[in-house]
Amino acid sequence: MPQVAADDEGFLIGGRRVRLLSGAVHYFRVHEGLWAHRLGMVRAMGLNCVETYVPWNRHEPDEGAVRGLGELGRFLDAAAAAGLYAIVRPGPYICAEWDNGGLPHWLTGRLGRRVRTGDPEYLRAADGWLGAVAEEVVPRQADRGGPVVLVQVENEYGSYGSDRAHLRYLVRRLRASGVSVPLVTSDGPEDHMLTGGTVAGAVATVNFGSDARGAFAALRRHRPRGPLMCMELWCGWFSHWGGERVVRDAGEAAGVLREVLECGASVNVYMAHGGTSFGGWSGADRAGEEHSGALLPTVTSYDYDAPIDEYGRATAKFHAFREVLAAYGEAPPPPPPPAPPVLSAPVLVPLGQWAPLGAVLDVLGGAEREGPVPPSFEELGVDRGVVRYRFALPGPRAPRPLRVRGLRDRAVVYVDGVRVAVLDAEEGLVGEVAGPAEVELWVESLGRVAYGPRLGETKGLTGGLTHGGAYVHGVRARGLRLAAPEGAGALAAVPWRAPAGEGPGLYRGSFRVPGPGDATLELPGWGRGFVWVNGFCPGRYWSAGPQGALYVPGPVLREGRNELVVLELERAGEPLARLDGDVR
Repeated sequence: MPQVAADDEGFLIGGRRVRLLSGAVHYFRVHEGLWAHRLGMVRAMGLNCVETYVPWNRHEPDEGAVRGLGELGRFLDAAAAAGLYAIVRPGPYICAEWDNGGLPHWLTGRLGRRVRTGDPEYLRAADGWLGAVAEEVVPRQADRGGPVVLVQVENEYGSYGSDRAHLRYLVRRLRASGVSVPLVTSDGPEDHMLTGGTVAGAVATVNFGSDARGAFAALRRHRPRGPLMCMELWCGWFSHWGGERVVRDAGEAAGVLREVLECGASVNVYMAHGGTSFGGWSGADRAGEEHSGALLPTVTSYDYDAPIDEYGRATAKFHAFREVLAAYGEAPPPPPPPAPPVLSAPVLVPLGQWAPLGAVLDVLGGAEREGPVPPSFEELGVDRGVVRYRFALPGPRAPRPLRVRGLRDRAVVYVDGVRVAVLDAEEGLVGEVAGPAEVELWVESLGRVAYGPRLGETKGLTGGLTHGGAYVHGVRARGLRLAAPEGAGALAAVPWRAPAGEGPGLYRGSFRVPGPGDATLELPGWGRGFVWVNGFCPGRYWSAGPQGALYVPGPVLREGRNELVVLELERAGEPLARLDGDVR
């Protein structure tokens, strides 16, 4: 079987010099029924390799219960069938604009800043994760006849910390688990990042979006020997809710790709195809140079202005990259595969059943917890979703300022059953409130921070409620995990009735299609929430934009009857949704 090695000239596979022309495609951001098409598009662009992260929190949402990792193995098999090498980046931390950077909420909630260090409890958990990943990766390494040629250690660690002993431990752990292909690190091309993130035993690579020669010069200051590789060539960028969609000129991006290849380097285009953060797994950032300012939640679409767009279509950037790559590939790239089918005609879906949030929580929520101070999402075992906090403000007392302190991330506030405020700052004024009063807060996580020093911060009401500056003690809290409405069995117990007004709650409707096909889903006039199509969650919608429609993969739909469920958290519009095959 071919051995994989790295030297000053690049990479050797079975003794043959190979320049890795890779593109990032995250298997978890593409419906499995569309993997073959997306990988065929990667080949048609002129790439010979595909790269993927592996999100720990998605595969171990509850401690000790790793599940679904066979997806990774099947994706690697699909890459091999498409004639592609593969690069695997299992973390434990991955960033990827993914909730919590891929770290499980149950781990960061317990360890806080001890994650991504040599803390023994963290390393024990990471051991279990990397061992589980190795079971899928090791049999599929190139030296065993599979496609895997590189495995990454951690991810951009120099942007976060400097615990090199932690990195050395991960190198030893991966080797002990049977990983025999070259290990790599990836960091920004700056001195503090390369000094913090590189480690003996792993090839150092750099991530950037411009000035390839300058980036490789920085790498050579720290690693005079070894192959040159850009592990993330940022050809586009991601967008935040309430912001503008980020785009990058195709010709400019292709020029940087050409510069990388002129340097004799290998490359991984990030992203070749971004896909979608299904299931509400989008992460968030913190604003500012040091990433500690206001929360910036990432939209559901991970289109990334990539060469292959969210719907799998070739863009102008695809054709510009294909032209550049054609000069460096071993053979002319094949033609693109046939496009997947789209929904043949628009479908209007009446949402004729409704249940208020309180009733949904009673049926699908976790156990209620009572105590003097509000518990976090992590303490309630909620990874993604909402938590209802109930306070009894004593009285009689005169109206005084009622404030929410330590809010993460957004709260809809009710006083005596009347909605009085929507708050999205860490410290927020509800208004002047007299006692006695019943105060209820529905708090939603907009995505955990994926990058920077506030990685792993807890969610929910992390401070408390104050009245006139004094804490209101005594709270009942109950969480609704986003996974709870999945599946017909869970929904059967919901007390459905006809929609009443424009209130938040869980809505349901059925519809028919002549056959499966890709579609967009729109909810005009609705506020913010999540949808499920036949139990599959395409993600969060939000009137804040810039994303106006959700992508529904064709394999999710089925000929005949289909079901749509909507969890609206703020305000509902007309109880009608629109599915359209005219994807745009």
